[in-house]
Amino acid sequence: MFTDAQVVQLIESIIYVILGLVVFGLAYVIFEKITPFSICKEIEDDQNIALAIMFGSVIIGLAIIIAAAIS
Repeated sequence: MFTDAQVVQLIESIIYVILGLVVFGLAYVIFEKITPFSICKEIEDDQNIALAIMFGSVIIGLAIIIAAAIS
């Protein structure tokens, strides 16, 4: 059904997805610890668009770095 190469690629993809999610989770925790306020409260309750743009930029930057590391 699947060749050995396809199975290896599937397993590698799953590992990279898990590692990417772990890195994003760690980035969120670090970002939350660095800031003196709650990011969720600022974005959701106070509608702080500037903070949402900055946090999105950090996530996009991490995504570019992870994609470069994978390829």
